[in-house]
Amino acid sequence: MEYIQQLFEQIFGTEWGAMLFVVAKNVTLIFAIVMPLLIGVAYLTYAERKIIAAMQIRVGPNRVTFFGISWLRGWGQPIADAVKAMMKEIVIPTGANKFLFILAPIITIAPALAAWAVVPFSAEMVLADINAGLLYILAMTSLGVYGVILAGWASNSKYAFLGAMRSAAQVVSYELAMGFALVCVLMMSQSLNLGDIVNGQQGDSMLNWYLIPLFPMFLVYVISGVAETNRAPFDVAEGESEIVAGFHVDYSGMAFTVFFLAEYANMILIATLTSLMFLGGWLPPLNIELFNMIPGFVWLLMKIAFVLFCFLWFRATFPRYRYDQIMRLGWKVFIPITLVWIFVLGGIMQLPESTLELFPLNIWF
Repeated sequence: MEYIQQLFEQIFGTEWGAMLFVVAKNVTLIFAIVMPLLIGVAYLTYAERKIIAAMQIRVGPNRVTFFGISWLRGWGQPIADAVKAMMKEIVIPTGANKFLFILAPIITIAPALAAWAVVPFSAEMVLADINAGLLYILAMTSLGVYGVILAGWASNSKYAFLGAMRSAAQVVSYELAMGFALVCVLMMSQSLNLGDIVNGQQGDSMLNWYLIPLFPMFLVYVISGVAETNRAPFDVAEGESEIVAGFHVDYSGMAFTVFFLAEYANMILIATLTSLMFLGGWLPPLNIELFNMIPGFVWLLMKIAFVLFCFLWFRATFPRYRYDQIMRLGWKVFIPITLVWIFVLGGIMQLPESTLELFPLNIWF
């Protein structure tokens, strides 16, 4: 890396060379994050169809392949879906606000991608290691709801608008519970930096992970993440009495595909944050030589895959909630539980060290 920087400085001069090197480095890192993420989004759709098919004793996609290789049957399906979406026409309704109609998918996908700027993939692999990383994540994930509202309003359709109102109310409600759950993580780690939060879970075993002392907050965060991404059983954007797709009912072609990408990108983001906040991030479950030989990035990927599998498992298992049940769960169950847990956690943290040593609490505090 230093050699490349010196090469830039020799070609463009010391001042311009250093500046252009930083720009080139950041652009390269952005592509290194975004391209695998988009590929992961594409094949998460394939994994969803295959896993749910297996749970329901079906086959799933098993035809589209690469170059006729028989054992890759089905693996070409996400690529075929992407090509089909790009070939479709984007139809804009006559009475729609064209500018906002096109802007809404962009506002939805942009925060889902921008949030990855501060996500650490290992102790050294992070694009922007800022101290307020957790605050930045909360800000970015909160912006996506504006795209949902604009999509429903700009379509000039009452069904799309009703779907947007349902989705927006649901997202806002469960963001509060998710935020309070992360406040508990903040209190445990005493830092807003995601790397510091993971390092605070270091120890001899997974007993040091925040999953153990904050297990109720872990459940609240995961379930709220399912609700915030409008995934089953919380997919009430599609009304029971309406045979429409909710706020994006009037979208087609790549405009619809962008909403689709945003949903799955948010799923991967929430699975990643769950792994970092509660499951030790890139730390192995046991601090032994065999597990330490595996790179931390691989441990993080395995934890993300497990959380995503739970997302898909929920969709294949649970029936859809009624809208009033969803609102009751968010406002009357999750938010009170998180507030009580914050109060209890604050009380425990104020106990003297001599008291904490009498109980297993001294592992975490």
